[in-house]
Amino acid sequence: MRGRRWMAVLGGFALLLAGCQGSTERDRDNPQPVSPAWQQVTLPAPPGPPGRLLLRDAVACAGRWYVVGGVADAAGATRPAAWTSGDGASWTSLPIAADSFYGKQNVLYSVGCRDGVAAVVGAKVGGAHGYPRVSTWRQRDDGALVEVAASFETYGGPKAINVARLAGGPAGWLIVGNRSSGAAAWVSPDAADFVLIEGAPELASDARGVSWAFDAVAGPGGWLAVGGVLPAGRIDRDPAAWTSADGRSWRRTTLPGSADHEELQRVVLAGDTAVAVGLRGRTFGAWRQSPGGDWVAAGGFGALGAGGVPSVSSLGAAGGRLVAAVSDGARHSLWTSSDLGGSWHEVVPATGLPAGADRDVSVLAVGERWWLAVDDGTRSGFWSAPAGPAPG
Repeated sequence: MRGRRWMAVLGGFALLLAGCQGSTERDRDNPQPVSPAWQQVTLPAPPGPPGRLLLRDAVACAGRWYVVGGVADAAGATRPAAWTSGDGASWTSLPIAADSFYGKQNVLYSVGCRDGVAAVVGAKVGGAHGYPRVSTWRQRDDGALVEVAASFETYGGPKAINVARLAGGPAGWLIVGNRSSGAAAWVSPDAADFVLIEGAPELASDARGVSWAFDAVAGPGGWLAVGGVLPAGRIDRDPAAWTSADGRSWRRTTLPGSADHEELQRVVLAGDTAVAVGLRGRTFGAWRQSPGGDWVAAGGFGALGAGGVPSVSSLGAAGGRLVAAVSDGARHSLWTSSDLGGSWHEVVPATGLPAGADRDVSVLAVGERWWLAVDDGTRSGFWSAPAGPAPG
């Protein structure tokens, strides 16, 4: 009897130990999602006729926050809109001064920040060929966003492909995008007049492949742009990055690629380290720049859907934490990393995140808080939450 009791105790202990080990393995293989305590933030209705808010992008610097987008009325007509805050909690609508026919219909989709001042890119599809009619916007001393006059071929014309993202930094302002000649840039010291840089050696397409730029960020030595290069005779891109002191002369680095399609779609500075996130085959992946300047592949996460166009919608960094919004083609999801992209945990969003036309998700990280802007195609919402404890 005594022997059987000891065998039962040992057997129970073994089952308990096995259960603990199994639980540990399950936790490692299926990490628990991060669940921030989201709180909705109210953005006031902009001046003018009522309509549905369209939220597209957010940025912060030097103690000033900005959210940009537009307003759509019941008939689908749009106008630009933007909001600002000094604490991320209380927001006011910015005055908008539009001059052109399409500028008055712009939806603002990329905002940069420099010394607490914003500059913005917006567009409205129109004209005989249905191309996006792009405008840039600068901020006056009174806070108003003013449309910047530019010739049609500065952003459009027969060589136009797209105007992607705007960034502010010590050297001024940079926009990256693409022309028929490959990756291109627009530079300005004050956002009052952008100069197009197209066909630039190393930046544009050449015998090594067709280049494509997605995003840029200001760094200590100037500008860092990211994207991909399609080598001759291939159908998949290899990831690429470009550096420039002035936005005019560029140096290309093609990262080690594979037989899979790989490209860098968003980039941020996490402290002193540049981290980019993009497509890596059938998943999303991160890359980071080493202190010596070389790029290395970091962790992967998520999976691409069977339909739609996958993309990295937004990427933020603060306090050693990354937060990314990605779309697998059918839905958006949020992910966070506390080790510079080495490992990732999914984040529970404040609301559903469908993907598709006219549906956008943007994330912003400042200090120990995150902000989330969501447009699900029928309504927009804006939330904030403490980033919470870093996942293990």
